[in-house]
Amino acid sequence: MPRRKPAHKPSSAPKILPKASTLLAWYDKYHRRLPWRSPPGKPADPYVVWLSEIMLQQTTVTAVRPYFEAFFSRWPSVEKLAEAEVEAVMTAWAGLGYYARARNLHKCAGIVAREFDGKFPDKQEELLKLPGIGPYTASAITSIAFQKYAVVMDGNVERVMARVFAVADPLPKSKAKLSEFARSLTPKKRPGDYAQAVMDLGATVCIPKSPRCNLCPWSDNCAGLAQGIAVTLPKKQTKTERPMRTGQAFWMVRKDGCVLLRRRPNRGLLGGMTEVPCSAWDSKPSTTTQSTDSYGQNSSLELSNTKISCEAPLLKARWKLIPGTISHTFTHFHLELSVVGANLTPAQARSLDGPEAIWTPVEKIGRVGLPSVMRKVAQHAIKGMG
Repeated sequence: MPRRKPAHKPSSAPKILPKASTLLAWYDKYHRRLPWRSPPGKPADPYVVWLSEIMLQQTTVTAVRPYFEAFFSRWPSVEKLAEAEVEAVMTAWAGLGYYARARNLHKCAGIVAREFDGKFPDKQEELLKLPGIGPYTASAITSIAFQKYAVVMDGNVERVMARVFAVADPLPKSKAKLSEFARSLTPKKRPGDYAQAVMDLGATVCIPKSPRCNLCPWSDNCAGLAQGIAVTLPKKQTKTERPMRTGQAFWMVRKDGCVLLRRRPNRGLLGGMTEVPCSAWDSKPSTTTQSTDSYGQNSSLELSNTKISCEAPLLKARWKLIPGTISHTFTHFHLELSVVGANLTPAQARSLDGPEAIWTPVEKIGRVGLPSVMRKVAQHAIKGMG
């Protein structure tokens, strides 16, 4: 009986394993200069490491840089951040995305300031008990801030390991194997510099497309390069298509030029952020609007799902459908919003007052700290309403 071929080509280690010392020598010369990073061989501030690593979760260095600089300038210590109002932290975070990180950032700062006298614990198991800190962040703080042995695994490290060891199994199935390979290379000396070195290697040389193998200090020890398959690694499972959701945003302008905004619930998507009131975001086309063909004087807009005010479930106004739609992509779905606007009478505006209502002058919308999707809505509405 003929032998069956394996589903995936097995990984094959390089003939000679790459040395951490080789990578560290490369890092000493070519390390990235980043506002949160200490020079090679220099101790790092745990607060700085923690703040930057939380911001860098699922976010690029380019996007994080101005936010980190603004945060650190405003709150230069964990005690200062703990003293801040959570609304101020959420506003400063606006536009960076994944807003649960900001809530956990503030919560974690409070715990460290109160229970640890402003000093981050130096053990992974203690760090993992803090809000917003997972295995990767705990390892990064342990190695970079405290120079203790810890294996740091992010997307860059996974890519480097997959190529060096020619791992053909797709992610996420291969994560455990890649982690073991990373563990086998992580040194006991200079673990923090090594962690940053391998991340820099993935970010600047062993990049996803067109890797710069001629610049790589580990090219002579890369099984993926030797086999001519480095550019194809790591393999990933086919992603399912993101579903589409739709909804409506309601741009309501008071006679004094203030626009109605509100604070979203703390839990859930965009938790705790300020928004332009919206209908529910459904997988079916929005049916919240009931009107004449032209959104005329007698149009009525059903607002019961928007939770603007329990006392104002139905608002009659001269609604204007602003041409065009807002498109935005979240991690798990695409969103399309239509925008309707109305200039409210004093009585209509009063009917919307309540604890959730935030009346904001149009010219100050940019200072409120709207998340990206709501900034798009505001820009579209301001242009469309004239």
